[in-house]
Amino acid sequence: MDMKNVKNVDYWQIDHRLKNVSEREGAIVMPSPKAWEKFSWVKKYFLRKPEEGYFVWLKKEGKNPLTTCLTIASPNISQKLNNLLVIEEGIKVKINGFCNAQKNNLRGSHIAQGKIIIKKGASLEYNHCHQWGENDSVETDYRFILEENSSLNYNYKNLFPPKKLRIKTFVFEDKNSSSELDITIRASNTKIDIKDNLVLKGKNSQGIVRLKLVGGENSEIKAKSSIVAKEEVRGHLDCQGLLISESAKIFLTPELICQNKMAQITHEASIGRISEEELIYLRTRGLNEKEAIGLIVNGFLVAKK
Repeated sequence: MDMKNVKNVDYWQIDHRLKNVSEREGAIVMPSPKAWEKFSWVKKYFLRKPEEGYFVWLKKEGKNPLTTCLTIASPNISQKLNNLLVIEEGIKVKINGFCNAQKNNLRGSHIAQGKIIIKKGASLEYNHCHQWGENDSVETDYRFILEENSSLNYNYKNLFPPKKLRIKTFVFEDKNSSSELDITIRASNTKIDIKDNLVLKGKNSQGIVRLKLVGGENSEIKAKSSIVAKEEVRGHLDCQGLLISESAKIFLTPELICQNKMAQITHEASIGRISEEELIYLRTRGLNEKEAIGLIVNGFLVAKK
């Protein structure tokens, strides 16, 4: 991702300094430390005063998606971010979040904790894109709180992972709420640890988690996905891995925890490889091996059931 091609960024932090903070009708956007000082109710969402990060409070629907960007541009930078996003009752919003390194060899560290509060009847589409350098280290911990009758569509994509990546995603749903989580990662020369947990604690809540993971050269991916059913709910895990290198490893651990006899939670998990038949077919169509593998991988990553 090249941020030069991204327009109208509402919050943009480069290293530890603000590049841009924009105002728009129905939205309050500011650094998290400033929100801590200005709004007393914000304190209940943080353990202590944040060092850096963004605060977004959406009170009205907007015509265009709100966009945030957290960038590392200098060598050996260590970001420690605390982000808070609050969606008020009954509104429908879309947010694009970008986190990236501007160069490939910065050896940066990006540690981000985020809380996303989706209030009664609200709807959020959150597109979260990461792009890192080969020697960076990244840890994220995002927690989504869905109140009654709210909905979440969360799409995380990382086709350029860092050397080490640890991502945690927790979703807590109240009654009649729903969520869809799509996590897409293509790995190469990296170690990745993924943990996602969907807690269906309200009656008639429902959710689905989809993982699409590609293991390339010298990569190791460990993914543990779980659904906890506390009420009469519906949930599904769909975990898929694709190995494209002999030096790649993928570990998938789906977990279902049912605490109500009326709940229905299911899972599918599979790890495969590119078949010789597919490669031969594409080679006969004029593609070389690298092009053929690229086409197969792209089809795997974008396909939905």
